[in-house]
Amino acid sequence: MWPYRALMIAAVLALISTAVISLTLPLAVRRVVDNFGTSEPELLDQYFLAALVIAGLLAVGTGLRYALVTRLGERVVADIRKAVFDRVIGMSPAFYENIMTGEVLSRITTDTTLILSVIGSSVSIALRNLLIFLGGLVLMLLTSAKLTGLVLLIVPAVVIPILTLGRRLRVMSRENQDWIAASSGNASESLTAVQTVQAFTHEMASRGQFAQMTEASFDAARRRIKTRAAMTVIVIFLVFSGVVGVLWIGARDVRADQMSAGALVQFVIYAVMVAGAVAALSEIWGELQRAAGATERLVELLQTEDAVQDPANATPLAQPVKGLIAFENVHFAYPSRPDVVALDGVTLTIAPGETVAFVGPSGAGKTTIIQLIQRFYDPASGRITLDGVDLRRLARNDFRRSIALVPQDPVIFAASAAENIRFGRPDASDAEVQDAARAAAAHEFITALPEGYDSYLGERGVMLSGGQKQRIAIARAILRDAPVLLLDEATSALDAESERAVQLAVDKLSADRTTLIVAHRLATVKKADRIVVLEAGQIVATGTHDELVAKGGLYARLARLQFTDGMAAE
Repeated sequence: MWPYRALMIAAVLALISTAVISLTLPLAVRRVVDNFGTSEPELLDQYFLAALVIAGLLAVGTGLRYALVTRLGERVVADIRKAVFDRVIGMSPAFYENIMTGEVLSRITTDTTLILSVIGSSVSIALRNLLIFLGGLVLMLLTSAKLTGLVLLIVPAVVIPILTLGRRLRVMSRENQDWIAASSGNASESLTAVQTVQAFTHEMASRGQFAQMTEASFDAARRRIKTRAAMTVIVIFLVFSGVVGVLWIGARDVRADQMSAGALVQFVIYAVMVAGAVAALSEIWGELQRAAGATERLVELLQTEDAVQDPANATPLAQPVKGLIAFENVHFAYPSRPDVVALDGVTLTIAPGETVAFVGPSGAGKTTIIQLIQRFYDPASGRITLDGVDLRRLARNDFRRSIALVPQDPVIFAASAAENIRFGRPDASDAEVQDAARAAAAHEFITALPEGYDSYLGERGVMLSGGQKQRIAIARAILRDAPVLLLDEATSALDAESERAVQLAVDKLSADRTTLIVAHRLATVKKADRIVVLEAGQIVATGTHDELVAKGGLYARLARLQFTDGMAAE
């Protein structure tokens, strides 16, 4: 709230003014009651007119308080949402190995909405009731010290259950929000892969799993509601029992002429206001505890330390980037599988402009090399350099601008075809976008779409085939025009004709830049300057296609399986 302290001060002033105006109403009522039988009707009219003016001021002040506090709440929550998203969008993949994307989204939406209800409503109501409680207590004391003393006797009995049950409410609220987030994560995962779920007739199991989590969330909410209801019952009963008892004693004092009827009415109104304030505070206390649980979950995201950090004083990357990449005795294991070695002592130098292909069985470490070059992870030991500078000494955004990626599973955003390609370079012109699409053999199918390059491709590109998605991703990389090109199974989803067209584009694109290719299909890497064979995280052979076939070993065996068996099958 601190950046908006002017708005906050204005809201507090409006809040104080409405509380003060509310506390003056019983004074007017006392005057009316004590002068009800007066022989001067003009005086009575003045009291009623004063009460009407007070009511008008109260209405205006309340409206102003609502506008200011609600605006403050919306502004603060918008800032929280942006801060959390800014944090999580820059987190390395290691962060997402331990938390589901749906849970992060739940925290950004559900938890911040809960905080909004507290800041935009509950806090202002709590402050107003606190002022009424304190002011009412002082005015009660001035009206009748004796009756006020009797009222204060029940205060400890009211405060103790609020504090005791409030702590339990906070724990229960946190549990409730955790289950809501878990169910959101589960739903997000199932809906993202809805075609796979339906293809394997897994709908009933998915429904059951989601229902189980939703019911667990409901059970946690039910326990929280039960505790909060019990707290409300205890507080309201104690408060109003005290008011009734004090009223009984006050009525006896009026009959004994120890206080006027107007003073008793004034005291009773203040007592009711104070009692109502305490009851409201007890309810709001429960809301605050619930919001505290949501806030803890958001703070966890904001305070989570990323495993990959930019250096405090980053070394600037010399321009133009040459594309010299070197692995120096690199050892690495994924954080979620620390006992499984992904790379074991890899040492490799890739010259500027060289095209190097990585082949080997699944799990050999091919994609790991691609991820480490982008510094999604840091090696456990050894180092990776770009143009002789350790990646850990560079700002990530600085060197990633020099890298273009075509992933194994192409990502298509819920936007137009042109916007998806322009993701590679946001300032590219329409002509440059179309040239990149032509180079990736994507222009023809894009122009055949209902609105051409302006056609909406749907969430995750549901309107496109696998090969079309891959060509969009390749066009994106071509448009980026970076000195380092990473191709992770870039042509795996293409038919033979499209693969041939794209391969020509990739060959042309690779001519003057450092290119790393990960491939299972050896036909796509035969023209590489060098082929690196990986097995169990280690480099077992390097050379050209012909050299490796002549040496025998793993590559020769893979080549024999793919080329000889493939030809026999045909």
